[in-house]
Amino acid sequence: MASDSAPLRFREKLGYGLGDTASNFFFATFNVFLLYYYTDIFGLTAAAVGTMFLVTKIVDAASDPIMGLIADRTNSRWGKFRPYLLWGAVPYGLLGYAMFANPDLSDTGKLIYAYVTYSLMMLAYTAINVPYSALMGVISPSSLERTKVASYRFFCAFAAGWLVGTFVTPLKNILGGDNEALGFQLTMAIFAALSIALFWITFATTKERIKPPPTDSNFKSDFGALWQNGPWRVLFIAGIVTLMNVAVRNGTLLYYMKYYVGDDGTRLFLIFDQTAVFMSTGLLFMLIGVSLTKTLSARFEKRSLMIWLSLLNAISMAVFFFIPPDQFWLMVLVNCLGTLAIGPTPALVWSMYADTADYGEYKTGRRTTALVFSTVQFSHKLGLAVGAGIAGIILGWFGFVANEVQTETAMQGIRLMFSVFPAILAISGVIAIYFYRIDSKMIIEMEEHLKHSRASA
Repeated sequence: MASDSAPLRFREKLGYGLGDTASNFFFATFNVFLLYYYTDIFGLTAAAVGTMFLVTKIVDAASDPIMGLIADRTNSRWGKFRPYLLWGAVPYGLLGYAMFANPDLSDTGKLIYAYVTYSLMMLAYTAINVPYSALMGVISPSSLERTKVASYRFFCAFAAGWLVGTFVTPLKNILGGDNEALGFQLTMAIFAALSIALFWITFATTKERIKPPPTDSNFKSDFGALWQNGPWRVLFIAGIVTLMNVAVRNGTLLYYMKYYVGDDGTRLFLIFDQTAVFMSTGLLFMLIGVSLTKTLSARFEKRSLMIWLSLLNAISMAVFFFIPPDQFWLMVLVNCLGTLAIGPTPALVWSMYADTADYGEYKTGRRTTALVFSTVQFSHKLGLAVGAGIAGIILGWFGFVANEVQTETAMQGIRLMFSVFPAILAISGVIAIYFYRIDSKMIIEMEEHLKHSRASA
Protein backbone atom coordinates (compact mmCIF):
# COMPACT_ATOMS: atom_id res chain seq x y z
CA MET A 1 0.00 0.00 0.00
CA ALA A 2 1.37 3.44 -0.93
CA SER A 3 2.39 5.74 1.88
CA ASP A 4 0.54 8.94 2.60
CA SER A 5 2.61 11.71 0.97
CA ALA A 6 0.26 14.63 1.74
CA PRO A 7 1.80 17.69 3.44
CA LEU A 8 2.03 17.30 7.19
CA ARG A 9 -0.13 19.40 9.48
CA PHE A 10 1.42 22.13 11.63
CA ARG A 11 0.34 20.26 14.76
CA GLU A 12 2.36 17.19 13.82
CA LYS A 13 5.47 19.10 12.74
CA LEU A 14 5.46 21.12 15.96
CA GLY A 15 4.71 18.02 18.03
CA TYR A 16 7.69 16.25 16.49
CA GLY A 17 9.91 19.27 17.08
CA LEU A 18 9.03 19.40 20.78
CA GLY A 19 10.76 16.04 21.18
CA ASP A 20 14.07 17.76 20.53
CA THR A 21 13.14 20.48 23.00
CA ALA A 22 12.84 17.66 25.53
CA SER A 23 16.22 16.24 24.51
CA ASN A 24 18.00 19.58 24.63
CA PHE A 25 16.88 20.60 28.08
CA PHE A 26 19.53 18.08 29.12
CA PHE A 27 21.77 17.77 26.08
CA ALA A 28 22.35 21.52 25.67
CA THR A 29 23.02 21.73 29.41
CA PHE A 30 25.59 18.93 29.13
CA ASN A 31 27.31 20.58 26.15
CA VAL A 32 27.81 23.91 27.93
CA PHE A 33 27.74 23.26 31.67
CA LEU A 34 28.68 19.63 32.39
CA LEU A 35 32.48 19.90 32.21
CA TYR A 36 32.32 23.07 34.31
CA TYR A 37 29.92 21.43 36.80
CA TYR A 38 32.17 18.40 37.25
CA THR A 39 35.36 20.48 37.77
CA ASP A 40 34.29 23.68 39.51
CA ILE A 41 31.32 22.40 41.56
CA PHE A 42 31.50 18.61 41.95
CA GLY A 43 35.27 18.79 42.51
CA LEU A 44 36.67 16.40 39.89
CA THR A 45 39.86 17.17 37.98
CA ALA A 46 39.57 18.26 34.34
CA ALA A 47 41.75 15.35 33.18
CA ALA A 48 39.65 12.78 35.08
CA VAL A 49 36.45 14.14 33.53
CA GLY A 50 37.98 14.19 30.07
CA THR A 51 39.05 10.58 30.48
CA MET A 52 35.55 9.62 31.66
CA PHE A 53 33.94 11.16 28.58
CA LEU A 54 36.23 9.09 26.37
CA VAL A 55 36.04 5.78 28.28
CA THR A 56 32.24 5.74 28.48
CA LYS A 57 31.96 5.85 24.68
CA ILE A 58 32.85 2.15 24.67
CA VAL A 59 29.29 1.51 25.87
CA ASP A 60 27.82 3.75 23.16
CA ALA A 61 29.83 1.95 20.48
CA ALA A 62 27.61 -1.08 21.10
CA SER A 63 24.40 0.43 22.48
CA ASP A 64 23.59 2.84 19.62
CA PRO A 65 23.64 0.34 16.71
CA ILE A 66 22.01 -2.33 18.91
CA MET A 67 19.18 0.10 19.67
CA GLY A 68 18.88 0.81 15.95
CA LEU A 69 18.58 -2.90 15.16
CA ILE A 70 15.99 -3.36 17.93
CA ALA A 71 13.91 -0.38 16.83
CA ASP A 72 13.92 -1.48 13.18
CA ARG A 73 12.51 -4.84 14.32
CA THR A 74 9.92 -3.44 16.73
CA ASN A 75 6.27 -3.91 15.76
CA SER A 76 3.48 -2.53 17.94
CA ARG A 77 0.10 -0.90 17.62
CA TRP A 78 1.93 2.45 17.96
CA GLY A 79 4.49 1.68 15.24
CA LYS A 80 8.20 0.91 15.36
CA PHE A 81 9.59 4.06 16.98
CA ARG A 82 6.85 5.92 18.85
CA PRO A 83 6.52 3.42 21.75
CA TYR A 84 10.01 4.32 22.97
CA LEU A 85 8.93 7.95 23.41
CA LEU A 86 6.12 6.81 25.69
CA TRP A 87 8.11 4.41 27.87
CA GLY A 88 11.56 5.99 27.78
CA ALA A 89 10.63 9.50 28.90
CA VAL A 90 10.54 8.90 32.68
CA PRO A 91 13.93 7.08 32.96
CA TYR A 92 15.45 9.79 30.76
CA GLY A 93 14.21 12.60 33.02
CA LEU A 94 15.15 10.89 36.30
CA LEU A 95 18.67 9.98 35.20
CA GLY A 96 19.31 13.48 33.86
CA TYR A 97 18.40 14.88 37.27
CA ALA A 98 20.53 12.27 39.08
CA MET A 99 23.68 13.52 37.33
CA PHE A 100 23.35 16.81 39.22
CA ALA A 101 22.17 15.39 42.58
CA ASN A 102 25.60 16.21 44.12
CA PRO A 103 25.83 13.49 46.80
CA ASP A 104 28.33 13.97 49.65
CA LEU A 105 30.99 11.38 48.75
CA SER A 106 34.74 10.94 48.84
CA ASP A 107 36.77 12.00 45.80
CA THR A 108 36.81 8.40 44.56
CA GLY A 109 33.11 8.00 45.31
CA LYS A 110 32.32 11.15 43.32
CA LEU A 111 34.23 9.88 40.31
CA ILE A 112 32.44 6.50 40.48
CA TYR A 113 29.08 8.29 40.84
CA ALA A 114 29.87 10.44 37.81
CA TYR A 115 30.81 7.37 35.72
CA VAL A 116 27.65 5.48 36.70
CA THR A 117 25.11 8.28 36.30
CA TYR A 118 26.67 9.62 33.09
CA SER A 119 26.79 6.13 31.53
CA LEU A 120 23.18 5.34 32.51
CA MET A 121 22.00 8.70 31.18
CA MET A 122 23.72 8.07 27.84
CA LEU A 123 21.97 4.68 27.65
CA ALA A 124 18.61 6.34 28.37
CA TYR A 125 19.41 8.96 25.73
CA THR A 126 20.13 6.18 23.23
CA ALA A 127 16.91 4.30 24.07
CA ILE A 128 14.72 7.33 23.42
CA ASN A 129 16.64 9.37 20.85
CA VAL A 130 17.52 6.67 18.34
CA PRO A 131 13.79 5.93 17.81
CA TYR A 132 12.95 9.64 17.98
CA SER A 133 15.47 10.47 15.25
CA ALA A 134 14.42 7.49 13.13
CA LEU A 135 10.79 8.63 13.36
CA MET A 136 11.69 11.53 11.05
CA GLY A 137 12.68 8.98 8.40
CA VAL A 138 9.20 7.42 8.35
CA ILE A 139 7.00 10.42 9.13
CA SER A 140 6.68 11.14 5.38
CA PRO A 141 8.00 9.64 2.13
CA SER A 142 8.70 13.17 0.81
CA SER A 143 12.23 14.57 1.21
CA LEU A 144 10.79 18.10 1.11
CA GLU A 145 8.35 17.34 3.94
CA ARG A 146 11.14 15.78 5.98
CA THR A 147 13.24 18.92 5.49
CA LYS A 148 10.31 20.97 6.83
CA VAL A 149 9.98 18.60 9.79
CA ALA A 150 13.71 18.92 10.42
CA SER A 151 13.34 22.72 10.42
CA TYR A 152 10.67 22.49 13.12
CA ARG A 153 12.81 20.01 15.03
CA PHE A 154 15.83 22.25 15.16
CA PHE A 155 13.88 25.43 15.77
CA CYS A 156 12.51 23.68 18.86
CA ALA A 157 15.94 22.27 19.72
CA PHE A 158 17.61 25.68 19.54
CA ALA A 159 14.70 27.24 21.43
CA ALA A 160 15.56 24.83 24.25
CA GLY A 161 19.23 25.73 23.77
CA TRP A 162 18.31 29.39 24.06
CA LEU A 163 16.37 28.76 27.26
CA VAL A 164 19.32 26.81 28.67
CA GLY A 165 21.90 29.39 27.63
CA THR A 166 19.78 32.30 28.83
CA PHE A 167 18.31 31.02 32.06
CA VAL A 168 20.47 28.26 33.57
CA THR A 169 23.00 30.71 35.03
CA PRO A 170 20.46 33.16 36.54
CA LEU A 171 18.02 30.37 37.49
CA LYS A 172 20.60 28.40 39.44
CA ASN A 173 21.63 31.62 41.20
CA ILE A 174 18.02 32.45 42.12
CA LEU A 175 17.09 28.92 43.21
CA GLY A 176 20.36 28.08 44.96
CA GLY A 177 21.52 31.46 46.21
CA ASP A 178 25.17 31.07 47.19
CA ASN A 179 24.86 27.28 46.90
CA GLU A 180 25.68 26.69 43.24
CA ALA A 181 25.26 22.91 43.56
CA LEU A 182 21.72 23.29 44.92
CA GLY A 183 20.93 25.74 42.13
CA PHE A 184 21.91 23.18 39.51
CA GLN A 185 19.91 20.47 41.32
CA LEU A 186 16.67 22.42 41.34
CA THR A 187 17.13 23.70 37.80
CA MET A 188 17.61 20.17 36.48
CA ALA A 189 14.54 18.97 38.39
CA ILE A 190 12.48 21.50 36.41
CA PHE A 191 14.08 20.37 33.14
CA ALA A 192 13.38 16.71 33.99
CA ALA A 193 9.64 17.33 34.44
CA LEU A 194 9.43 19.37 31.22
CA SER A 195 11.34 16.74 29.21
CA ILE A 196 9.00 13.93 30.25
CA ALA A 197 5.90 15.94 29.35
CA LEU A 198 7.26 17.02 25.95
CA PHE A 199 8.25 13.51 24.88
CA TRP A 200 4.72 12.37 25.65
CA ILE A 201 3.35 15.20 23.47
CA THR A 202 5.57 14.03 20.60
CA PHE A 203 4.25 10.49 21.02
CA ALA A 204 0.64 11.71 20.94
CA THR A 205 0.90 14.02 17.91
CA THR A 206 2.99 12.06 15.38
CA LYS A 207 2.36 9.20 12.95
CA GLU A 208 4.56 6.67 11.11
CA ARG A 209 3.67 6.63 7.40
CA ILE A 210 6.43 4.69 5.65
CA LYS A 211 5.98 0.94 5.92
CA PRO A 212 9.33 -0.70 5.10
CA PRO A 213 9.30 -3.69 2.72
CA PRO A 214 9.39 -7.02 4.53
CA THR A 215 12.94 -8.27 5.06
CA ASP A 216 14.62 -11.08 6.95
CA SER A 217 16.11 -10.45 10.38
CA ASN A 218 19.71 -10.91 9.30
CA PHE A 219 21.80 -8.40 11.23
CA LYS A 220 24.78 -9.01 8.97
CA SER A 221 22.72 -8.09 5.91
CA ASP A 222 21.61 -4.85 7.60
CA PHE A 223 25.18 -3.81 8.33
CA GLY A 224 26.23 -4.88 4.84
CA ALA A 225 23.55 -2.67 3.31
CA LEU A 226 24.61 0.19 5.58
CA TRP A 227 28.26 -0.10 4.57
CA GLN A 228 27.30 0.02 0.87
CA ASN A 229 25.64 3.37 1.55
CA GLY A 230 28.32 5.87 0.50
CA PRO A 231 26.39 9.02 1.53
CA TRP A 232 25.92 7.52 5.01
CA ARG A 233 29.69 6.97 5.33
CA VAL A 234 30.31 10.62 4.47
CA LEU A 235 27.80 11.87 7.03
CA PHE A 236 29.16 9.51 9.70
CA ILE A 237 32.66 10.99 9.37
CA ALA A 238 31.32 14.55 9.13
CA GLY A 239 29.24 13.95 12.26
CA ILE A 240 32.28 12.99 14.32
CA VAL A 241 34.41 16.03 13.46
CA THR A 242 31.49 18.49 13.51
CA LEU A 243 30.36 17.44 16.98
CA MET A 244 33.96 17.46 18.19
CA ASN A 245 33.97 21.12 17.14
CA VAL A 246 30.74 21.75 19.07
CA ALA A 247 31.99 19.97 22.19
CA VAL A 248 35.39 21.67 22.30
CA ARG A 249 33.91 25.14 21.87
CA ASN A 250 30.88 24.75 24.13
CA GLY A 251 32.90 22.92 26.75
CA THR A 252 35.38 25.80 26.87
CA LEU A 253 32.83 28.62 26.78
CA LEU A 254 32.37 29.02 30.54
CA TYR A 255 36.12 28.90 31.12
CA TYR A 256 36.64 31.51 28.37
CA MET A 257 34.03 33.83 29.89
CA LYS A 258 35.08 33.29 33.50
CA TYR A 259 38.87 33.37 33.20
CA TYR A 260 39.60 35.29 29.95
CA VAL A 261 36.73 37.79 29.77
CA GLY A 262 36.50 38.04 33.57
CA ASP A 263 32.78 37.41 34.05
CA ASP A 264 32.31 37.11 37.82
CA GLY A 265 28.50 36.77 37.69
CA THR A 266 27.80 40.49 37.99
CA ARG A 267 24.49 41.35 36.34
CA LEU A 268 24.91 43.05 33.00
CA PHE A 269 21.22 43.29 32.10
CA LEU A 270 18.31 42.54 34.45
CA ILE A 271 19.15 39.08 35.90
CA PHE A 272 21.67 38.21 33.18
CA ASP A 273 25.47 38.24 33.45
CA GLN A 274 27.89 38.44 30.50
CA THR A 275 27.86 34.69 29.93
CA ALA A 276 24.05 34.53 29.76
CA VAL A 277 23.90 37.53 27.40
CA PHE A 278 26.58 36.03 25.14
CA MET A 279 24.84 32.64 24.88
CA SER A 280 21.33 34.09 24.66
CA THR A 281 22.05 36.47 21.78
CA GLY A 282 23.99 33.81 19.88
CA LEU A 283 21.18 31.29 20.19
CA LEU A 284 18.58 33.87 19.15
CA PHE A 285 20.49 34.42 15.92
CA MET A 286 20.76 30.66 15.51
CA LEU A 287 16.96 30.46 15.70
CA ILE A 288 16.78 33.10 12.97
CA GLY A 289 19.14 30.95 10.93
CA VAL A 290 16.94 27.88 11.45
CA SER A 291 13.91 29.83 10.22
CA LEU A 292 15.76 30.48 6.93
CA THR A 293 16.25 26.75 6.24
CA LYS A 294 13.15 26.31 4.09
CA THR A 295 13.94 29.37 1.94
CA LEU A 296 17.58 28.45 1.45
CA SER A 297 16.98 24.73 0.79
CA ALA A 298 14.42 25.62 -1.90
CA ARG A 299 17.07 27.61 -3.81
CA PHE A 300 20.31 25.72 -3.19
CA GLU A 301 21.50 22.13 -2.93
CA LYS A 302 21.82 20.90 0.67
CA ARG A 303 25.46 19.94 0.13
CA SER A 304 26.46 23.41 -1.14
CA LEU A 305 24.65 25.12 1.72
CA MET A 306 26.36 22.91 4.28
CA ILE A 307 29.79 23.70 2.85
CA TRP A 308 29.46 27.49 2.63
CA LEU A 309 27.59 28.02 5.90
CA SER A 310 30.08 25.84 7.79
CA LEU A 311 33.00 27.79 6.32
CA LEU A 312 31.47 31.08 7.48
CA ASN A 313 31.03 29.66 10.97
CA ALA A 314 34.65 28.43 11.03
CA ILE A 315 35.88 31.93 10.18
CA SER A 316 33.76 33.47 12.94
CA MET A 317 35.22 31.07 15.51
CA ALA A 318 38.83 31.67 14.45
CA VAL A 319 38.36 35.44 14.83
CA PHE A 320 37.86 35.02 18.60
CA PHE A 321 41.56 34.29 19.09
CA PHE A 322 42.31 37.91 18.14
CA ILE A 323 39.58 39.69 20.17
CA PRO A 324 40.90 41.37 23.38
CA PRO A 325 39.16 40.41 26.65
CA ASP A 326 37.67 43.89 27.15
CA GLN A 327 35.80 43.84 23.80
CA PHE A 328 32.74 41.98 25.03
CA TRP A 329 30.23 43.48 22.59
CA LEU A 330 32.51 42.72 19.64
CA MET A 331 32.51 39.10 20.85
CA VAL A 332 28.71 39.17 20.93
CA LEU A 333 28.54 40.54 17.38
CA VAL A 334 30.97 37.99 15.91
CA ASN A 335 29.22 35.16 17.75
CA CYS A 336 25.81 36.24 16.41
CA LEU A 337 27.11 36.28 12.83
CA GLY A 338 28.59 32.81 13.26
CA THR A 339 25.47 31.30 14.81
CA LEU A 340 23.27 32.91 12.14
CA ALA A 341 25.37 31.14 9.49
CA ILE A 342 25.34 27.78 11.23
CA GLY A 343 21.62 27.91 12.12
CA PRO A 344 20.23 26.14 9.03
CA THR A 345 22.84 23.34 9.01
CA PRO A 346 21.42 20.93 11.64
CA ALA A 347 18.02 20.81 9.92
CA LEU A 348 19.74 20.33 6.57
CA VAL A 349 22.01 17.53 7.74
CA TRP A 350 19.25 15.60 9.53
CA SER A 351 17.09 15.71 6.41
CA MET A 352 20.19 14.40 4.58
CA TYR A 353 20.28 11.46 7.02
CA ALA A 354 16.69 10.62 6.06
CA ASP A 355 17.71 10.87 2.39
CA THR A 356 20.50 8.33 3.03
CA ALA A 357 17.91 5.93 4.48
CA ASP A 358 15.99 6.28 1.20
CA TYR A 359 19.25 5.81 -0.71
CA GLY A 360 20.00 2.58 1.14
CA GLU A 361 16.55 1.16 0.34
CA TYR A 362 16.88 2.39 -3.27
CA LYS A 363 20.24 0.64 -3.75
CA THR A 364 19.81 -2.57 -1.73
CA GLY A 365 16.06 -3.07 -1.16
CA ARG A 366 16.62 -3.06 2.64
CA ARG A 367 15.36 -0.11 4.68
CA THR A 368 17.39 0.26 7.88
CA THR A 369 16.05 3.63 9.07
CA ALA A 370 16.81 3.26 12.78
CA LEU A 371 20.22 1.70 12.08
CA VAL A 372 21.11 4.68 9.87
CA PHE A 373 20.04 7.16 12.53
CA SER A 374 21.52 5.19 15.43
CA THR A 375 24.96 4.94 13.84
CA VAL A 376 24.90 8.62 12.93
CA GLN A 377 23.82 9.40 16.48
CA PHE A 378 26.74 7.34 17.70
CA SER A 379 29.04 9.45 15.51
CA HIS A 380 27.60 12.54 17.20
CA LYS A 381 28.01 11.14 20.70
CA LEU A 382 31.51 9.97 19.83
CA GLY A 383 32.37 13.42 18.49
CA LEU A 384 30.93 15.13 21.56
CA ALA A 385 32.71 12.77 23.93
CA VAL A 386 36.05 12.99 22.14
CA GLY A 387 35.72 16.76 21.89
CA ALA A 388 34.79 17.16 25.55
CA GLY A 389 37.47 14.65 26.52
CA ILE A 390 40.10 16.53 24.55
CA ALA A 391 38.94 19.80 26.11
CA GLY A 392 39.34 18.39 29.63
CA ILE A 393 42.67 16.72 28.93
CA ILE A 394 44.13 19.77 27.15
CA LEU A 395 42.96 22.05 29.97
CA GLY A 396 44.92 19.86 32.36
CA TRP A 397 47.90 19.75 29.98
CA PHE A 398 47.99 23.56 29.77
CA GLY A 399 48.00 23.73 33.59
CA PHE A 400 44.39 24.75 34.31
CA VAL A 401 43.43 24.77 38.02
CA ALA A 402 39.76 25.35 38.88
CA ASN A 403 38.81 28.57 40.72
CA GLU A 404 42.37 29.96 40.66
CA VAL A 405 44.07 32.78 38.74
CA GLN A 406 45.22 31.07 35.54
CA THR A 407 48.78 31.11 34.26
CA GLU A 408 49.56 32.64 30.87
CA THR A 409 49.96 29.13 29.46
CA ALA A 410 46.58 27.98 30.81
CA MET A 411 44.92 31.11 29.42
CA GLN A 412 46.46 30.45 26.01
CA GLY A 413 45.01 26.94 26.08
CA ILE A 414 41.53 28.25 26.90
CA ARG A 415 41.72 30.76 24.03
CA LEU A 416 42.92 28.18 21.51
CA MET A 417 40.17 25.73 22.44
CA PHE A 418 37.50 28.41 22.09
CA SER A 419 38.66 29.62 18.67
CA VAL A 420 41.35 27.94 16.57
CA PHE A 421 40.76 24.28 17.49
CA PRO A 422 36.99 24.27 16.78
CA ALA A 423 37.56 26.23 13.56
CA ILE A 424 39.97 23.55 12.30
CA LEU A 425 37.44 20.84 13.17
CA ALA A 426 34.66 22.74 11.36
CA ILE A 427 36.80 22.88 8.21
CA SER A 428 37.43 19.13 8.53
CA GLY A 429 33.65 18.63 8.47
CA VAL A 430 33.43 20.72 5.30
CA ILE A 431 36.01 18.48 3.61
CA ALA A 432 33.94 15.40 4.48
CA ILE A 433 30.66 16.93 3.20
CA TYR A 434 32.37 17.71 -0.12
CA PHE A 435 32.17 13.98 -0.94
CA TYR A 436 28.37 13.74 -0.32
CA ARG A 437 26.74 12.99 -3.67
CA ILE A 438 22.92 12.94 -3.23
CA ASP A 439 21.45 15.91 -5.11
CA SER A 440 17.89 17.04 -5.93
CA LYS A 441 17.83 15.08 -9.19
CA MET A 442 18.71 11.84 -7.43
CA ILE A 443 16.13 12.53 -4.68
CA ILE A 444 13.33 12.78 -7.28
CA GLU A 445 14.53 9.56 -8.91
CA MET A 446 14.67 7.73 -5.56
CA GLU A 447 11.22 8.92 -4.46
CA GLU A 448 9.61 7.71 -7.69
CA HIS A 449 11.37 4.35 -7.53
CA LEU A 450 10.50 3.77 -3.86
CA LYS A 451 6.89 4.84 -4.37
CA HIS A 452 6.41 2.11 -6.97
CA SER A 453 8.38 -0.56 -5.12
CA ARG A 454 6.43 0.03 -1.86
CA ALA A 455 3.13 -0.05 -3.75
CA SER A 456 4.13 -3.38 -5.29
CA ALA A 457 5.12 -4.77 -1.89
